[in-house]
Amino acid sequence: MGEEWTEITTTWKGDLTLLARNEAGGQVQMGEWNGQPGVGPMQLLLAALAGCTGMDVISILKKKRVALRDFHVRVRGKRAADHPRIWTDIHVTYLLWGRDIQAGDVEQAIRLSEEKYCSVGVMLRCAARVTSSYQIFNE
Repeated sequence: MGEEWTEITTTWKGDLTLLARNEAGGQVQMGEWNGQPGVGPMQLLLAALAGCTGMDVISILKKKRVALRDFHVRVRGKRAADHPRIWTDIHVTYLLWGRDIQAGDVEQAIRLSEEKYCSVGVMLRCAARVTSSYQIFNE
């Protein structure tokens, strides 16, 4: 299997606004756009963490045939008092709705994501304290 590369190109659209595009045409606008505040680059790291670990957890649970109806990942970051672009604490909360969801399955999926799969989480753990929790809503 050959190497697979992904390319992201950013275009600056004014003072603190940029548009990031991948080779497939997907794009993300960061910063202020037409006077409206948007997602900043540091917030985008939190979104990347939510997406990365969320995809891991839901994939692991689906392989275990866990019946999820809905799934949310909420990430909160606390910035350093002396620097607005450094996170000191990050907390990930997983919210799961479905039938007969077992805590042990959720805990294993989260642990595998944190220890093995989510490279965004590994990177952020080098700079911040990252914790997690979950809530199950069985119907």
